[in-house]
Parts: sequence; structure tokens; C-alpha cells
Amino acid sequence: MTDARIPEKPALEGLEAKWGGVWETQGTYRFDREHATRECIYSIDTPPPTASGSLHIGHVFSYTHTDVVARFQRMRGKDVFYPMGWDDNGLPTERRVQNYYGVRCDPTLPYDADFTPPFEGGEGKSTKAADQVPISRRNFIELCERLTVEDEQQFEALWRTLGLSVDWTQTYRTIGDEALFTSQLAFVRNVERGEAYQALAPTLWDVTFRTAVAQAELEDREQPGHYHRVSFHRPDGGIIEIETSRPELIPACVALVAHPDDERYQPLFGSTVTTPVFGVEVPVLAHHLAQKDKGTGIAMICTFGDVTDVVWWRELNLPNRAIVGFDGRILAEAPEAITTEAGLAAYAQLAGKTAFSAKQAVVDLLRESGDLLADPKAITHPVKFFEKGDRPLEIVSTRQWYIRNGARDAELKSRLLAIGKEIDWHPDFMRVRYENWVGGLSGDWLVSRQRFFGVPIPVWYPLDGEGSPVFDEPIVANRELLPVDPSSTAAPGYDEAQRGEPNGFIGELDVMDTWATSSLTPQLAGGWERDPELFDLVFPYSLRPQGQDIIRTWLFSTALRAQLEHGTSPWGNAAISGFIVDPDRKKMSKSKGNVVTPAGLLEQHGSDAVRYWAASSRLGTDAAFDPQNPTQVKIGRRLAIKVLNAAKFILGFQGAADAPVTEALDRSTLATLATVVDQATRALESYDHARALEVSETFFWTFCDDYLELVKERAYGEASPAQASAVAALKTALTVLLRLFAPVIPFAAEEAWSWSTDGSVHVAAWPTADELAAGAGAGPELLELAGLALTGIRGAKTNAKASQKTPVSRAVVAGPADTIRLLATAADDLRAVGRIAELSFAEAETLEVRDVELDAPQ
Repeated sequence: MTDARIPEKPALEGLEAKWGGVWETQGTYRFDREHATRECIYSIDTPPPTASGSLHIGHVFSYTHTDVVARFQRMRGKDVFYPMGWDDNGLPTERRVQNYYGVRCDPTLPYDADFTPPFEGGEGKSTKAADQVPISRRNFIELCERLTVEDEQQFEALWRTLGLSVDWTQTYRTIGDEALFTSQLAFVRNVERGEAYQALAPTLWDVTFRTAVAQAELEDREQPGHYHRVSFHRPDGGIIEIETSRPELIPACVALVAHPDDERYQPLFGSTVTTPVFGVEVPVLAHHLAQKDKGTGIAMICTFGDVTDVVWWRELNLPNRAIVGFDGRILAEAPEAITTEAGLAAYAQLAGKTAFSAKQAVVDLLRESGDLLADPKAITHPVKFFEKGDRPLEIVSTRQWYIRNGARDAELKSRLLAIGKEIDWHPDFMRVRYENWVGGLSGDWLVSRQRFFGVPIPVWYPLDGEGSPVFDEPIVANRELLPVDPSSTAAPGYDEAQRGEPNGFIGELDVMDTWATSSLTPQLAGGWERDPELFDLVFPYSLRPQGQDIIRTWLFSTALRAQLEHGTSPWGNAAISGFIVDPDRKKMSKSKGNVVTPAGLLEQHGSDAVRYWAASSRLGTDAAFDPQNPTQVKIGRRLAIKVLNAAKFILGFQGAADAPVTEALDRSTLATLATVVDQATRALESYDHARALEVSETFFWTFCDDYLELVKERAYGEASPAQASAVAALKTALTVLLRLFAPVIPFAAEEAWSWSTDGSVHVAAWPTADELAAGAGAGPELLELAGLALTGIRGAKTNAKASQKTPVSRAVVAGPADTIRLLATAADDLRAVGRIAELSFAEAETLEVRDVELDAPQ
């Protein structure tokens, strides 16, 4: 009798909705905090996706890898702490809010508790910036939060469809009150310990977003340009030739520099030259970073053309003559060093121009003066950009907040490198990327940003009697005030009427870099300083899963904050996923327009199929994806359907799973499966989910194509020890296979499991070789050899163009003596599956099926 729970026609369609609801109702993935102990917890520092725009196929790829780990550890008996966060503060959200609600942020304005935006639900795309209503930062943040809620709900729905076994009661946001408190408290602690400081310094600046940019947010892009050969004038009437790609910065020139070993320029070190057109006297200096084989071997130092200029400026103690403003245009006021009438007149032609227009103007001036020694030479060279920007970065002087990161602290750098060695990296070679980043840091972490939708820096500044800020005496918020917005709340010891008044105060208007909050995800999710009991249970975390491209940002910054606050590594393991690339092996990204969104794939092929594709790729390995021909997705769907059909077929046999397994072929199959369990378990313990899937799937197809076919006649037969043995082996193997597949294809595994077993497969114990003890002592060879013999029988019928159901009057299986002895123990099954009346065995050098005689001529 067939169990009523087994459907007539098993199908994948609808399983996501069916089982997603059951798992939520039953709390299948709920973190059991009440009974948890530190020893039994497996905690995951889950990446919080950016909650603006839409998820793409790369998210599905990497988050599936994490979910496989979570499901495996849960079945191993661990209490899995698997939260989800939303990274919902950032520039994209700010832009959407401005257009969506017709507002703009003015952090100098007070909070209006009764504010209603001029637009509700409209796109507001036609609203000009000048027409947008100015509102306080707190009001602006409230609108940002309102708009991100819808995105987060859509993301959560997709994650549930994908089958992520997240505990949705453990969810956090990077801009809510808890995140504000955590981020600000960590910053306050950094200040108190001397790890955070403020300084006026050259700053990488994005002129579009009008904000400072940290080293970790840079990317080099190849750009067309020109080298210009220009003459600087020596006091003796001679010239020094330099080549520069940025002639517009000649007014900002503070020195010429050559390598100390360059014999061409050694006689000139310590002398001075005069800049062309602008007539400023500058020194000729030596520095080891100058390149003898680049251009003419001598370069001009400008404040500031690139990061090397900053290094030279700092180490050679040079003056600052910056001429580029925050908007990317040349400042109106000339540097004090330009004093000649001709120099000031030349500078006046540049004032207010963009860097691009100023470059052309200076080239024209150089031609007129005769200081352009050759026509500009076209080049292509790397130029630094903000990773989200579309215009080259400038370097301007600004007052910013920094957190020490080891760039100028050898002892801290050593501790951070030690953390890298303490972490188990998967794959291990990713450790080098971390070490290279730490070793190559050139400056402390710039954490302040000139934005609005972010965590306010909890600092005020007193004003002196003339109303000027006293930046060297910041008023830092204490714990009791947190979370706080200094632009809307008066400084301790002052009242709001004193804001901006002489002898009063002003609030810090900058916010923290988004990484300054994301670097605290272990603390945010774990309730640091809010829920000490929970934090002690989950921290340090077991796992940090993430992409390889943010090792230098998210992974490093999290390790840094944990070292500064706790003196330890934040996790024991780091699992690093590769990229998704298109069929041309190009990384998928929104900017390239080759991103694939996953909703359509999930709907068309099913979540298990998409998860299979993701789980087939090893950590750290890039995976090509062709949306027009998603081969691996189709293979995954075929596997999931086969699991359902095989389960239905096996559960239709009459017999118990715990009956004695007596037949050699049955025992060989269980012995083979025991080996598979051991291999898959070791692979998953090593974070090699692809290998675990590979060995499990390979066995499954052998199991279905060979073993199931070989024993089905016996399993259908009259009750007997041999029949009971087949059914017991089949049902035992099925329960093991469903658990092996559960982390990868959770919906099909749960559906098939539910047909015969109460409770969820996802909280069932992970299979062990001990469960397959009935196969102890048996070798895997018999299953393999029987499969080869079966293939030979099938091949003979195929060659004769006969149906596989065609009876065979006689056949011979030949092979080496040991092979024949083994195969003889499965003679009855071979005879039954091949419909062979007379099956005999003979010795031969290799295994073959011969002398096959069909009952009726074809």
C-alpha cells in the first residue's frame, strides 16, 4: 500500500511556498538561545546586502554557499546563529530619497517632528535640486528608512524563496537605533583610547559626490591622457625638462624631485628652479620614490596631483599650495607663492575652470611662453576613481576623522597580520590578499564622510569668543547620550540657543563611512553592549562568509575593529566566494550592464536548481553564467526531480528499513554509500561544498541507474529474506541520500523526507557511516562491477536494436577470476534485470558480456 502522503505526480513547483511557510511556523531555523551553550554554537557573521536597487545572481551564488554551511552545521547538532542584516545607509539611498520625496538634506536645520514631504509615492524625477525642500538630517534619515523598508521586504521574500535557513528573528539594520548606538559607542571608545583622531590633511576627494574617499574605496581605471614636456628655468639660464600628465597643476608646484642615485641631477640637489608661466621659485630635491627611467627622470611635486605627491609632500616637509576646490574647479584665489604680475594674470585665466579646461588653458600658456618643448604625447595610464564614481578623484586639504589601522603603527600592523594567520581561510590562498593589503597600507583609515544618510559622528566643537571652532578640543558624547545626532542635539553643558554663537558650540556634520558601521556586524548582530549574554554566546563567530573583492574593506575593517575593541579575531573561519562572470569571462556588474537578476531564474527553474548551480562551484573560484543557456541550473533541476521520483519509487516497496541486509549486492551498496558519507562529511568540514555535492551526486546516479535497476525485481518479489534485504538497503540509502542533499536542494529533500518521516530533514542528524553498518565488511567493488555488467547487457540489446524488455535466452559474463566470483553473488539480480533465462560466467582478461542470444530474432 502506498503512503497517502506521497503525491501521484511529484513536482518541484510550489515547494518553496509550501515548505517556506512550514519552516517559519515551526521555527525550524530558530536559534535556540535558551538551551544554547558556547560549545554547541555555530555563529555566522552574515553579509548584510545593500538594501537599495535589486539583488543579482552573484548574491544568490555566495549566499547559497553560506546556507549550505549553516544547514550542514545544524544537522551536525550545532545551534546555528544565522542572522540577516540590511546595509541600508549609503549614497544610492540618498539620491532616491531626494527624487522620491522632493527633499534635500541640510544638517544645519533643526528636526521637525511634524514634517510631511511634498511628494508621497511619486518619482519626483522632474524636481530640480533648487526646488527640493531642505530638511534636517534626522528628518532626512527618517525618509531614507521609510523608503528602504520596501526594498528590504522584497529582498527577504527572495531570500525565503531561495531557501536561506536564516533566523528571521535575528535581523538588524545598519542605520537603526541599535546600529547607531553600536557604531557611535565603538567610535567613542576609539577616541578614548587614542585610536580615532581628527586631522587637516590631503584627502582623496570625489567631486561628484562631494565627499572624502578612503584608500579601500579606490580603483584604478585606464584613461587616455597626454604627456607634456615642459621646461623649468635654472638660475644660470639653463633649463630642466620634466614630463607631466597634469600641467594644470604647475601653479601648485612646490618642488622638483629625482632619485638620489641619479647622476644627471645630483649636482642640482639643493638648488632652485623657477616654474614656467607662474614664476615661482621651487627647490630641486632627492627622494627614493622618484623613478630614473620614467619620463626625464625628474618630476614635479604638486599639492596634490596623486598619492605619491602626498608622500613626497609629507616626507620632504613641503608647503601646501592646493588650487583645486571641493567642486573640482580651480580656486579663485591664487597661492601666495605666485607674486609676479604675469603669474597672477596667468592664474586668473584658470580660476573657476574645471581641471580639464584648466589643463588646456595652461598648455596654451606654455606654448605662448615657449616652455612647451614638444607636442603632447598621447598615453593611456591608470587614474584613481572612487569605486562608485565616474570622474577622476582630486586631492584636497580637509579636516577629517581617522581610525588608526596599522599604517603608521608597526605594533598594530603586526597584531593584524597575526589575526590573518589565526583565521582559517577557505580557500587558503585568500589569506595572501589580506596580508598584502595590511602590508601595503599607506595611511590611517579615513572614516568621516560628507554625506547625510549615515551614522552621525558623535562630536561637537566649542566656539571661541569670535565664533570660530576650536577643533583641537572636541566634545565627545558619553555613552548615556547615545545614539545622538549632534546636528539636532545640543552639546553636553550647552543649550540649543548657543548653537553657532560665540562661546557656544557647533555639531559635527559629517557621518561615518558605511564601512565604519559594517565593520561592526559581529557586534551589531550579537548585541554587543546591549545584550551581553547573547554576545558572549556568539562572539568570536565561527564563520565570516563574503566575496573576494571586499577582503580589503569589510574583512579587514572588521578584523581591525575587533582587535581594537576586543583584542581578538572576530571569527575562526573566513569563506571567500568567487565572482560570477558572463560567458566572456567578464565580471558581472551593474556598471557593465551584464548583471542577471535571479527572480526569473528561480521562477522558471526552481530554487533547488539555482542552488545546485551555486553549490557546484568551489569557494574562491569564479563561475561563468550564461542566462541564455544555464546548463548547471538545468542539471540541478533534473537532479531534484530525480530525487523526488526515486523517493516515490523506493517508498512504494513493501518492507522495513531496519530489516536485516543479507545480500552481497545490497551490502556492497551500503558500504559504498558509507564511503560517500565519509568523503562528503570531510569535504563539508573543510568548506568544500562542491566536492561534497560531487561525490553525493555521483553515487546517487549510480544508485538510480544501476543498483535500483538491479534490485527492483527482487524488491517487488514475494516476501523473503532477499526481498527484505533489498528494501531495507533501498530505504536506508534513501534516508541517507536525502540528508546528504538537504543542504543543497532543501525543498526537494524536505518534500521527499516528509513522505515517510515525521519532522524536518533539516534538523535530522547528519548521516554517519555507522548507520550503514549493514554493509560493514563488504567492499564497493561488487556494486561497480554489477553496474558494468548491467551496462554490457543493455549495450548488447541496444546494438541488436531491441527493447531493454526483450527476453534473453542466454548470455555470458566473462572476466578475471576474482571479478567473476564477486559477480556470481549478484547473479540472480543480473538475470532478473536483463530478463536472462540462462546466465553463465567465464574467465577472461577483461570484464565483458558476450554470447547474448535474444529470444526472438529482431
